[in-house]
Amino acid sequence: MSNVTKRDLILDIVRSTGFTQNEIKQVIEGFFSLVGESLSEEKNIEIRGFGTFFTKSRKARAARNPKTGDQIQLNESLAPLFKFSSELKSLVDMSHQVETKEVESHAEFVHIKK
Repeated sequence: MSNVTKRDLILDIVRSTGFTQNEIKQVIEGFFSLVGESLSEEKNIEIRGFGTFFTKSRKARAARNPKTGDQIQLNESLAPLFKFSSELKSLVDMSHQVETKEVESHAEFVHIKK
């Protein structure tokens, strides 16, 4: 299982739409920029059927440097988060169930052959 890169996304969209790589790259980078700007302004982005990008405030707290063991103080910060929609969760879950059934049926086939 490998990760999908921004380049992979661009090429997949180019193949399915017929737009040029440069046009799709500008759209993707524009979308990422818009998400970053909106989150920095503490605005949520809701994409129905996909999910919501939002920020959450993290309180100041004490932490420990794992290399040195020294205690440090972390300032309050905003963390960008993503909450997936129920539709996206169902799609991923169905995909996983299909893969699991394929593995189980293959395992049964291998077991029978012995």
